[in-house]
Amino acid sequence: MLHYYTAEQIRAAEAPLLASLPDGVLMRRAAYGLANAVAEELRLRTGGVFGRQICAVVGSGDNGGDALWAATLLRRRGAAATAVLLNPQRTHARALTAFRASGGRLVETIPPATDLVIDGVVGIGATGPLRPEAAAVFDTTTAPVIAVDIPSGVDVHTGAADGPHVHAVRTVTFGGLKPVHALGDCGRVELIDIGLELPASDLVGLQAADVARCWPVPGPHDDKYTQGVTGVLAGSATYPGAALLSTGAAVAATSGMVRYAGAAHAEVVSHWPEAVVAGDASTAGRVQAWVVGPGLGTDETCDEALRFALGTDLPVIVDADALTMLARDLDLVIDRAAPTVLTPHAGEFARLAGDPPGPDRVGATRALAARLGATVLLKGNVTVVAAADGPTYLNPAGQSWAATAGSGDVLSGIVGALLAAGVEPGRAAAMAAFVHARAAALAAEDPGPRPAPTSALRILSHVRAAVAAL
Repeated sequence: MLHYYTAEQIRAAEAPLLASLPDGVLMRRAAYGLANAVAEELRLRTGGVFGRQICAVVGSGDNGGDALWAATLLRRRGAAATAVLLNPQRTHARALTAFRASGGRLVETIPPATDLVIDGVVGIGATGPLRPEAAAVFDTTTAPVIAVDIPSGVDVHTGAADGPHVHAVRTVTFGGLKPVHALGDCGRVELIDIGLELPASDLVGLQAADVARCWPVPGPHDDKYTQGVTGVLAGSATYPGAALLSTGAAVAATSGMVRYAGAAHAEVVSHWPEAVVAGDASTAGRVQAWVVGPGLGTDETCDEALRFALGTDLPVIVDADALTMLARDLDLVIDRAAPTVLTPHAGEFARLAGDPPGPDRVGATRALAARLGATVLLKGNVTVVAAADGPTYLNPAGQSWAATAGSGDVLSGIVGALLAAGVEPGRAAAMAAFVHARAAALAAEDPGPRPAPTSALRILSHVRAAVAAL
């Protein structure tokens, strides 16, 4: 599992090492890892290090020192190195001395023939966009940039970039990941171990092994009921496809049984003959979790389905049209005893919370989860999952193939299947988001026949493969 740390947590972990190690040792550890990453990038792009030209853009903090030390180490490997000092009076003195002694040159702007730029302008304590003089330096080059710790001008906590900022192809960070490395535009992220002792964090990201370990796999004594029975209240005469997608996703996500109730029951059973269908929820039969909302419309039918599901003592995932209905009566979910998962996109989030999520998507999601006593999954290229208690999960999709009509209906079916299998709500939502993103990526890579690779149906068709590949 990946853990993300605030700037304050990183500084607290650095303090005992800085006190116990000789001066400069921690910086040189970081610089050594940075130099190796720059050398690897140069080899990938140009075939080698010797004779290549690098330029460090250096600010006044320790990140500037890291950049200068790394450039010094690369000089010793045969690279030509220059440095732009944005604040010469406050440049790290020992690093600058070593850089100049190695033959590094100080310049006013990034030389045109530069093969790679090291961004050492600001550290994890900085806020706001690049200052004009720093932005002007980067505007003079098209060379790829490797950022030290964070791309300068990108907020370390939110990943927001409100103004000029560095666009890095790679970010090298030290000791522990920061929220920006999931939330922001950092390129490829590489973590260098410099010996920090960090506790477990409450902001985490699942990896494939974590999802595989927790995915419900039937044992020798399981049956269709012990594997989880998912109930789906979705679809309408206007939007029957939502019912097909949600139900099909619950089937693909290895539910022991899926029961569908609603107006699209004929279409559902024709596509998914393994589903048990009914015309309404009261005759659907026994389930262990409910999916409610996709394609129901925002009329009395949806309101009744929502109240029925939330009136049970079962886990419920509320999505799509049911979120719009819920926003009119939040008391339906506040402090509900059974687990509730809400899966809004930004517009639905604004209806529930009264305001858009804004740049601090983690803070906004946590606040809404605490207010409603529910688990909130805020959709986006980086999905944020926050429960009223427990960790908050970040899931960077790495691509936007899931941004297509009906994709959210597939996600809701996967979440419902995991809830029915007994997975706790925060982890169920995070696991579903992980598999959903993987299925979207597999769909995009599949050159097979129709449906189109970017369609929700194609994503659905790859859910089982995404689970199997964990």
